[in-house]
Amino acid sequence: MSNTATRASAPKSRLLMIVGAATAAIVAPFVVGWEGDERVGYRDIVGVATKCSGDTSNVVVGRRYTAAECADSTDRQLAAHAAPVLACTPRLKGHPNQLAAAISLAYNIGTNGYCGSTVARRFNAGDWAGACDAFLMWNKAGGRVVQGLVNRRRAERDLCRKDLP
Repeated sequence: MSNTATRASAPKSRLLMIVGAATAAIVAPFVVGWEGDERVGYRDIVGVATKCSGDTSNVVVGRRYTAAECADSTDRQLAAHAAPVLACTPRLKGHPNQLAAAISLAYNIGTNGYCGSTVARRFNAGDWAGACDAFLMWNKAGGRVVQGLVNRRRAERDLCRKDLP
């Protein structure tokens, strides 16, 4: 098993305390699988400085990050995105697949984008299937459709549809 898979399958306490074991076990490897594990700071497709598994905070482009720094970064960022997702869509508590999918979306588009989204509105209205389908709306970067985002949104929608309430 790779270091990334090992790190992702053993969520750290910050995330675990916010979302519980079931969701943490789903969301960590899911997000790392889509974000990758880039140890050198770089600029993403729209020019945002990024490191490790999609972390955009305190990035130095060109700096090499250690495995421990990236593990901490991923845990910290997932926790930082999970709390606002639960705050703006409290119905997701106790629904690990839907919550993991929502955290993945928020991790990618930002918590403000998520909390103001059709996805969040539909979850809050109790339209679980409609919320899952609304993930597909978030397929653009820099104003253009990106196939990688199309693929990720389909995967998030599929995760969201598992065990719908």
